[in-house]
Amino acid sequence: MKHARAVLLPLGLLAAPLQVPAQDSHIILPIPDLEARLRDGPLQVVDWRGSRAEGDRTQRVVLMYEDSTILAVKWARAAPGAAAFNNEPRYEVAAYELQKLFLGPDEYVVPPTILRAVPRDWLREYDETALATFDGTSSVLVVLQYWLFNVTNEKFWDEDRFRQDSVYARHLANMNVLTYLIRHADENVGNFLIGLDSARPRLFSVDNGVAFRSDPSNRGTAWRNLQVDRLPHATVARLRAITRDDLDRALGVLATFGITGGMLIPMGPSPNLDERRGVRRNDEYVQLGLTRSEIDDVHERLRELLERIDSGRIRTF
Repeated sequence: MKHARAVLLPLGLLAAPLQVPAQDSHIILPIPDLEARLRDGPLQVVDWRGSRAEGDRTQRVVLMYEDSTILAVKWARAAPGAAAFNNEPRYEVAAYELQKLFLGPDEYVVPPTILRAVPRDWLREYDETALATFDGTSSVLVVLQYWLFNVTNEKFWDEDRFRQDSVYARHLANMNVLTYLIRHADENVGNFLIGLDSARPRLFSVDNGVAFRSDPSNRGTAWRNLQVDRLPHATVARLRAITRDDLDRALGVLATFGITGGMLIPMGPSPNLDERRGVRRNDEYVQLGLTRSEIDDVHERLRELLERIDSGRIRTF
């Protein structure tokens, strides 16, 4: 794995134009390209710092690739066992994958988010407290999420604007559908962001670890409910097309790693090892996904949402 010592990099450089077509001012590369780079690209670190301040649980890490592309990511190391309050890697990835069932890439409200295993000894060059995620291995699971630019957390929710600005209303409604389906339960400042482009005000949910069957945070849980009273026609049509099998395929297995020489090695599509558990392990594999009961919850919330639409309690536009 290629790497370099962390150095301070001016923030302005991170937003510099690249020699590729941008998706928009927030997401600078096509989604498949970003997913591939985060999942498989060499980790050449050029900057490492706390997401909000020194000592944060998550870091803002800047990566450079062989073609000189520079990406910033939110880096979140899993807790031992890969499950802890406000540190549930499978919930972060499940939120990202679930949106794909009813939103197009240019509508995503969760930025590209992947689960990756890195060598513990390599990671300790940047994070000296890093521990292997699972006993008997020497790898650390981390969640990498593309770092958004040209966004703010100020006035992301504006009731007057929702009534008057149909573009804003569409983006906010799409975000709220996702937060409702995943039962988002953490209103911490910075978890929800809005784009600075007033003509295309995209909304984002960038911290989704307190969701699904997680205990709620003490920062508020309003966005696990529907805050809006109308939804876009196109979004509703896609929601109607989602089946229970679709949810199983998208959420049942989110990542599988083989155990080879004590290292976690990413595997391709794999059968569900145990749908009763979210973190699954045997002598050969580690796997993360939503449990059968957690997927049941999502399906039930989807059914209830469609019933509210059909009854007229939620309108479409």
